[in-house]
Amino acid sequence: MASKKAAAKRGKTAQRGSSNVFSMFEQSQIQEFKEAFGCIDQNRDGVINKADLKETYAQLGKLNVSDEELESMLSEGKGPINFTVFLTLFGEKLNGTDPEETILAAFKLFDPNATGLVNKDEFKRLLMTQADKFTSEEVDQAFAVAPIDVTGNIDYKSLCYIITHGDEKEES
Repeated sequence: MASKKAAAKRGKTAQRGSSNVFSMFEQSQIQEFKEAFGCIDQNRDGVINKADLKETYAQLGKLNVSDEELESMLSEGKGPINFTVFLTLFGEKLNGTDPEETILAAFKLFDPNATGLVNKDEFKRLLMTQADKFTSEEVDQAFAVAPIDVTGNIDYKSLCYIITHGDEKEES
């Protein structure tokens, strides 16, 4: 009897662990990940393997992917990569992003008049001289998606949305 109880408890824990992964994303994002998973899972067996990755790369025009590269990608899953593992991997990769409210609060420190804007040049200076210093290239890369007006101000509310939800321009 005790072993049945322990097995049931393990089952609940495993289920809770996987459901946490699903709670990290909005339903529309999960649907997009399902579509991406389906595109990569070439043989439709529910698991991404080396042959699936190789075929996906070939369809994208990259024919010279080494087995070592593919095995390295697969090893990130620590086992067979089904949809839940796939979603978990993306969750771990994206988890480095703070919630939108946290990012907004940080930007508000540089906007004492609550205009919703920060000066691009001043912000660049801060990024390159404070804390985890950015390189000029990293700043340029960040500013490439930043909504900057003609006067050189960044709309940081829109930038926060882009950071946490992605850039709509990239999708079209």
